[in-house]
Amino acid sequence: MAHQSLYRAYRPHTFKDVIGQDHVVIPLETQIKEGKVGHAYLFTGSRGLGKTSIARIFARELKTDERDIYELDAASNNGVDEIRALNESVHTLPFNSERKVYILDEAHMLSKSAWNAFLKTLEEPPAHVILILATTELEKVPDTVRSRCQVFQFKKPTRASLSLLVREVGKKEGYTIEPAAADLIGMLGDSSYRDVLSVLEKALASSTDKKLTREETEKATGAPRHALVHALALALSEGNQEKALITIRTVFDQGIDMQLYLALVLEYVRQVLLLRHAPELRKDIESELGEDVASEALSLATNTDSKLTHKTLSVFLEASSRMRFAPTPSLPLELAVFELSQS
Repeated sequence: MAHQSLYRAYRPHTFKDVIGQDHVVIPLETQIKEGKVGHAYLFTGSRGLGKTSIARIFARELKTDERDIYELDAASNNGVDEIRALNESVHTLPFNSERKVYILDEAHMLSKSAWNAFLKTLEEPPAHVILILATTELEKVPDTVRSRCQVFQFKKPTRASLSLLVREVGKKEGYTIEPAAADLIGMLGDSSYRDVLSVLEKALASSTDKKLTREETEKATGAPRHALVHALALALSEGNQEKALITIRTVFDQGIDMQLYLALVLEYVRQVLLLRHAPELRKDIESELGEDVASEALSLATNTDSKLTHKTLSVFLEASSRMRFAPTPSLPLELAVFELSQS
């Protein structure tokens, strides 16, 4: 039997399977129940949130036969000729359903002339036709199109929900995943259900004992080792500028993604400060970080001489915004260390 990627194997097949998009699912279910289904929808949100999956579920919940569900990728079919062909095809009757459903993915890729050719059909399609457009870039969709559709904005998942998804899928695949490993995979998934499952699949492939640790995850995904994250936090806590700069240089020389490294540092320092100022969160943080990492974080949090403060977070957060424009990826972190050393 052919191998199936995790993101395909665990793609939602019913509305009950959908995670974190109740504000989309509930109105669609209500429309079906009350028989008040619209003729045109626009699903928008970043990649990997389930826009096309929910479009397919919506079509199936309307009892639409697979032969009457048509998917068009506007990224490669974005010209006026393709849209004219669609305009003609909507007038043919369904094969074996009451409706025909057209799902137009990456809709923002349509050319201006294609949009103009599509407007009439979008405004007044035949009674048996439902049009569902999906896009990651709503600002590129003309206002004249938006006004003709019911617009649904898909939400990005939280880190906690992605971490939970990782553990649940891992369990179904027969693996035990450390909370710290699940949390790291959730971060690497970059707010995308699809991407987080792709990262998980890569990590699981490296495990030989059906138990996935943070260290194994770091090695499999190329994520910075926690030791390097803690080393910088410790140097900042001690106010040791030289040690901090040497750590940053080590990360750079190892070819590690500096943006990802900084994100991990920010998250770690945040957890340290939460442990210091909101000790009632200790149990939750220990669960997220894992026993060893949490012990290190607690040591930093309880050090009365520590120089880790909210300013540390603020300065490094500013460094994150500068990184995309920096000629050398490590430069914003180095500048952040200099700024903290002078305060």
